[in-house]
Amino acid sequence: MSDRHSISTLAALLIALGVLGAGWFASRGLVAIKTQDRYVTVKGSAERIVDADLVVWPLPHTVGGNDLAGVQRQLDANTAAIRDFFLNAGFKEDEIVVSPPRLEDRWAWAYGDNRPPERYRYGNTVSLRTSDVPKALAALRRSGELVGRGVMIAEGSQPEFDYTKLNDIKPALIAEATANARESAAQFAEDSGSRLGGIRSANQGVVTINDRDQGSPQVKKVRVVTTVEYFLRD
Repeated sequence: MSDRHSISTLAALLIALGVLGAGWFASRGLVAIKTQDRYVTVKGSAERIVDADLVVWPLPHTVGGNDLAGVQRQLDANTAAIRDFFLNAGFKEDEIVVSPPRLEDRWAWAYGDNRPPERYRYGNTVSLRTSDVPKALAALRRSGELVGRGVMIAEGSQPEFDYTKLNDIKPALIAEATANARESAAQFAEDSGSRLGGIRSANQGVVTINDRDQGSPQVKKVRVVTTVEYFLRD
């Protein structure tokens, strides 16, 4: 009887110790989970000023009249004038692209007094695509010569300057932005009496390429913003 009582007492003690142990481990787990829930979200950015390396300059132009053959001759003459302008500026034939012509018969859907004085509007676009940005800027300053030759340039004739070598500088920009984010997180941890832990998550964010200012569209500002979450430790 005594042995049975001792065994029962021992079993009860082991069960109690097991419950206490489970509670201790559970509490430690909650502490760990609670610690892992503490994190800070920071952003870091980096910028570079770069020169554009590609110019796309479309020159849409139109002519009008009532004689279709005459309109065709005038359009051909204006197209040749624009091509000569680019060629005389030092560009190559393969840098100049002429789009198919667009013909509009404005009398097709207008009657009586609603008819415009000119029946036909005929146009196309002569585009320059070049990597010689300085030469394109020089030609742009002389583009008034086309107006002097009777070429009626339509809206949308402003050149577009692009930067195509983003992959060459992107890794360094991301590294700099991430370092700036970590510096901000470390300062936050110090101010809050914590230690900076590992990365919880990271997002590169968006890379933007914009004109540095309105007056110099050939100069670009490349900006990278990263968002990083760091764990905080006691």
